[in-house]
Amino acid sequence: MNRRDFMVGLSASLAAPAHAQTSDEDFYRKQTISIISYSPGVSELYARLLARHMGRFIPGTPNVIVQGMPGAGGLKAIDYLYNIAPKDGSVICTMGSGLPFEPMLGRSDMRFDPLKLTWLGSMSRSVSVAVSWRGSKVKTFEDLLHHELIIPGTGIGADTQIVPTAVGHLTGAKFKLIPGYPNILEAALAMEKGEVEGMGYWTLSSIRSAHPDWIRDKKINVLFHTGTEPIAELPGVPMIRTKARNEVDAQALDFLLAREIIGRPFAAPPDIPPSRAKILREAFMATLKDPEFLKEAEKSQFDISPVSGAEAEALLRKASSALPEVIKRVLGPS
Repeated sequence: MNRRDFMVGLSASLAAPAHAQTSDEDFYRKQTISIISYSPGVSELYARLLARHMGRFIPGTPNVIVQGMPGAGGLKAIDYLYNIAPKDGSVICTMGSGLPFEPMLGRSDMRFDPLKLTWLGSMSRSVSVAVSWRGSKVKTFEDLLHHELIIPGTGIGADTQIVPTAVGHLTGAKFKLIPGYPNILEAALAMEKGEVEGMGYWTLSSIRSAHPDWIRDKKINVLFHTGTEPIAELPGVPMIRTKARNEVDAQALDFLLAREIIGRPFAAPPDIPPSRAKILREAFMATLKDPEFLKEAEKSQFDISPVSGAEAEALLRKASSALPEVIKRVLGPS
């Protein structure tokens, strides 16, 4: 190759990224990005907060909107994302934090591979709680070992059903699950109306933002939390991992509660162009660190503790390598 040919080739290679960036900017300038929300309630409010700011950090400053797609505890939304949505970087989805782990448990009705999704990250790491309504005879975790607590479920793929069921057989807690509630807000209303006695799983940040009076006015008894450290506002409330029956069951709880680290996850479909995956990931993280965004989040009492797309991917890959005996305990009695 002579010097002229070399310089032409070098110039072309250096120009390629700029061309790709320009092409992506042109694409997004003409696009509206859709964030698919699997459920009304606090999760959708987080999605709307993200939508109001994320477009500023994407080349071409596209409009970003939220579209509701409830159904089957989030399965309808993630099925759309994985199997139907365009793979061009114009659609992202928020989902329940437990749903990406379900295919690892051998669920044959899960038509997606979480390791193939394009993970943007999570808006916050979660800590969740189980609670009983005031007046219930179940007031502590120890009570829960001896008295059944009637709780609502919001779908076969929903954490409101998955987590209490697993906690029951890993610790001996007695939950009676009543399925069929359409979403977490209806489930919470059912508890307030006395249709059920408590909630087996709900994020503490959601309670703080949607029902700040519940803890403040002692309307609920908090039975346990899923954190790894004591929580100052919940004195004496146990960490659920400490209640496992043995070490294998403790590891099963670790697998189960890995979902807390990706508490409010967002992903795009598989196989989107790498340059657009990079744009979306970087825009997602830039948004979560933006002062204007953080000011609005604080005003709305939203917890923001970002998890990157790379962290989310690493967590899911680690979970996918869990030992068979641990997965067996997560699944519980057949």
